[in-house]
Amino acid sequence: MQRVQPKSTFRLTRMFSAIRSNRLFEIIVVGVILFSALLAGAKTYDISPAFLNIMVWLDYAITLFFLLEISIRFFAEERKWQFFKSGWNIFDSLIVIVSLIPIEDSELALVGRLIRIFRVLRMVSVIPELRTLLNSLLKALPQLGYVALLMFIIVYIYAAVGTTFFAKINATLWGDITVSMLTLFRIMTFEDWTDVMYETMAVHPLSWIFYISFIFLNAFAFLNMLIGIVVNVMEKESAEQWRIDHAGEPTIADLSRQIEELKALLIQQPEPQAIKKGA
Repeated sequence: MQRVQPKSTFRLTRMFSAIRSNRLFEIIVVGVILFSALLAGAKTYDISPAFLNIMVWLDYAITLFFLLEISIRFFAEERKWQFFKSGWNIFDSLIVIVSLIPIEDSELALVGRLIRIFRVLRMVSVIPELRTLLNSLLKALPQLGYVALLMFIIVYIYAAVGTTFFAKINATLWGDITVSMLTLFRIMTFEDWTDVMYETMAVHPLSWIFYISFIFLNAFAFLNMLIGIVVNVMEKESAEQWRIDHAGEPTIADLSRQIEELKALLIQQPEPQAIKKGA
């Protein structure tokens, strides 16, 4: 039997839910997160003790605001245990709770600073588009792993060939297979790769084939394949999120079926003239 909430609790839940869904509240939360990021960056400069003291109090105020924001989101849930079913809510709660621990003047002061820097990541949990992007990237990791493995195999083969032919020309770039792989990564990112190519072409005129084929495979084919996988997963994730957000609403297929049913009902009804003749 489902437990009925008291009216006062129900009204509080509705109130907190209205605050959580308010667009102004979301904008304020994003603004405070951005201000927190700027505050963390300002602490890396040499500043006066007076201004540093102001920044400490501002940091306390930001932490208290995040605590209030987490509390509003928690009490806005009708079933409180569902709040912790979301990994983002758990992440936000941990960041806020650790930020409340007074460790600034202890040996864990560095940990406290790092936690405050990681508060910028709360931007991902607040903005749904960023959440969808990160979820898509995580779901695409298995497929990306296979493409990355294939890229590694190609780079390894080309590094072995480059070491064999070009080690005597420039041992700094092609001395062993690990250095050659770093050189190929430089070529793949187009960082002054023509200088490397012209140096080897002075000894091996046809070595341009080595570079062009490598760039075509890794920089064009495989990298575009990686982008395609991420975009494909993002489209599926966006479609799934749209389906969840619009659950219960009629789809185009439902509307088409209803139109067909109405047409069938109209066809089955007798015409007005036939009704008069029968009378």
